[in-house]
Amino acid sequence: MQMHPNKDTRLCMSLSARPGNFGLRFHNHLYEQLGLNFYYKAFASDDLPGAVAGIRALRIRGCGVSMPFKEACIALVDELDPSAAAIQSINTIVNTDGHLKAYNTDYIAVAQLLQTHEVPKDSTFALRGSGGMAKAVASALRDGGYKNGLIVARNEQAGQALAQSLGYEWQAELGTRRPQMLINVTPIGMTGGPEADQLAFDADVIEKAQTVFDVVAIPSETPLIVRARAEGKRVITGLEVVAIQALEQFVLYTGARPTQEQFQKAVEFARS
Repeated sequence: MQMHPNKDTRLCMSLSARPGNFGLRFHNHLYEQLGLNFYYKAFASDDLPGAVAGIRALRIRGCGVSMPFKEACIALVDELDPSAAAIQSINTIVNTDGHLKAYNTDYIAVAQLLQTHEVPKDSTFALRGSGGMAKAVASALRDGGYKNGLIVARNEQAGQALAQSLGYEWQAELGTRRPQMLINVTPIGMTGGPEADQLAFDADVIEKAQTVFDVVAIPSETPLIVRARAEGKRVITGLEVVAIQALEQFVLYTGARPTQEQFQKAVEFARS
C-alpha cells in the first residue's frame, strides 16, 4: 500500500557528510511494503550538536550516522548500547521519548558477512583505515577470531591506538607484507572523492590475496572490487555491509523485521 505522510507520521533520517539515496530508498520502500506510517530523509549538516539536538527536540525516531560523525556523536547521546560502547563508535541513534540511545549496526553487519562468506579464521589480514568504521570492522574481526592482523594507517596516533586496543600491529604503509585478506575502510575508490579511480592496495598485493573486502558502498563495484573479481578472489562489498546494517537499523526504529524476500526487494529497489 502507498503511504501518505500525515501529522502522525514518524520521521527517521540519516546524517552524513555526503548523503546518498540508498538508505532513503531502502527504508521508505520497506515502510510502504509493511504499511508503516514512517518516512525517511537524508541530511547533511555542519552543525552536529544542533542536528542531534534537533533529533531530540523534534522527536525524530531514528538517525543513521555516517562519516565523519561516528565518534563525535558519542558525547551528544544519552546511552550507548554494548555494540557501540565496546568500540566507541556509533552509526545508529534511536530516540525514545527524548532519550537518545546509540548502537553500531556496522559491527553486526561485518560479523555476519565474515561468517556467510566463510572467510577462514586463520587468514592474515591488513585493514587500511583508522576511523569509526575501521573500529567496527576491526572489532568484528577480533571478536570473530581473526588474530593475525595489521592496521595500515597514515595517522600514527589513531592507527596505533586502534591496533593496540584490539591486539593487532600497526604500520603506516603495508610494505612487503602480502596478507591473505585485504580490507579497505578508507574513502579510496568512493564516487565523488579525490581518489575515486584509485586502488586501495597495489595490484601485486591484490594478486597474492585470497579475500578482498571493500567497505566503500558507492559505487558497489569499486576499483578494488573490480580488480579482485577479475582475479577470482573472494569478495565482500560495501553494498552488502550497507544493506545489512540498514536492515538492523530498520528493526531498531520500527520493531518490525521484514522477510528475506522483502529485504532483498528493498535492496534491489534502493540500488535502482
